[in-house]
Amino acid sequence: MTTYNPKNDPDQSSEQSLVSETTIAANHLEVIETVISSLQEDNSAMVSHTDDGYLWKFKYGTVEVFVQLTGTTDEDMLTVWSPVLKLPANNEPQLMRKLLELNWSSTYESYFGILDGQIVVSSQRTVAELSPTEVSRNITVVATIADEYDEALQAEFGKS
Repeated sequence: MTTYNPKNDPDQSSEQSLVSETTIAANHLEVIETVISSLQEDNSAMVSHTDDGYLWKFKYGTVEVFVQLTGTTDEDMLTVWSPVLKLPANNEPQLMRKLLELNWSSTYESYFGILDGQIVVSSQRTVAELSPTEVSRNITVVATIADEYDEALQAEFGKS
């Protein structure tokens, strides 16, 4: 299947391309904010806009979820993550084995990893051809998986 890419169309002006990219960016921002609005609890959503892009934070169940959109070009990234367990943890070899097994069987398009001394559930992909459905699914999957596993992981492996 061939995908039409307006950036490769010699008949389309750079102005039209810029309008197209701006529309896509606005759509991504709207979709992200709509999904967060539907998932957040207690009006907990916050957004920050810097030179590095957009960063949202909201509470879902017992976890905090972060969503970052670095920009609007095909190479920019949508990253969603949620911390579930602080490190160091009890019985880390068993914890790591459990997380690898869960990565294979239970995390859909997300995965467990380590970020800043914490176990996180995360998902990351480029903005290229990113659909509203994929934006929604990435945010929802990370929030749901993190909320499902955080208390169990803390109970089994958390330091007292």
